[in-house]
Amino acid sequence: MIAKPEKIALFDLDDTLADYAGQLLHDLRRIASENEPPQQLWSNKPYLSARRKIITSQVGWWLNLPKFQLGWDVLEAVKETGFSISVLTKGPKHKPNAWSEKLQWCDKHLPGYIDGVTICHDKALVYGAVLVDDFPAYIKAWLNNRPRGLVIMPAHDYNADLSHSNVVRYDGANLDEVKARLLARFED
Repeated sequence: MIAKPEKIALFDLDDTLADYAGQLLHDLRRIASENEPPQQLWSNKPYLSARRKIITSQVGWWLNLPKFQLGWDVLEAVKETGFSISVLTKGPKHKPNAWSEKLQWCDKHLPGYIDGVTICHDKALVYGAVLVDDFPAYIKAWLNNRPRGLVIMPAHDYNADLSHSNVVRYDGANLDEVKARLLARFED
C-alpha cells in the first residue's frame, strides 16, 4: 500500500500572521513631524523610504510584530482541517536580522501550530497544497507552479483586485467559505 502524501499548508508571516503594515504605519506616525501630511505607508518619497528602512532594520522590530487576526482565524481553520502547517516567508535581502527574528517570532507565537519554517527569496519554489498569503505577486507566482493549489488571502486594500478561481479572499466575514474550500482541498 502506498502512503497518501501529507497535505501541507504554507503560511506567510508579514501581513498574514504578523501585522507588518500596521506596526510600520504606527512607527512612521511616531516619528512624523506635526506639519507633515498623513503618512502613506507605501509612498515612494525618498524620506519615507529611508524611514521605512531605518524602522525595519532595528534589532527586535520583526520579533515584536503583533499578531494579525485575519491570519490567525485562517490558521485555526487550517489546523482543524488536519493540514501539516509550515511558515513560508520571504527574507529581506539586506536585513539579516529579519531572518533570525522571523524564526524567533515563529518560536514565540506558533509553538504547537507549525511543523517547520522556510525563509526564502522565491516562494513559488516551495510545495504546498494551500498557501495563505496576502501579496498578489507571490500568490500568482505560486499558483503558476501549482494549478490545483488553493490560496487563502487575508484581505487588505492592496489585494482587493486579485481575482482567481483558486483564491479565496478572507475578510473576517466568510470563514465558512474558507473552511469549506480547505476541506475540499484536504479531501482532494
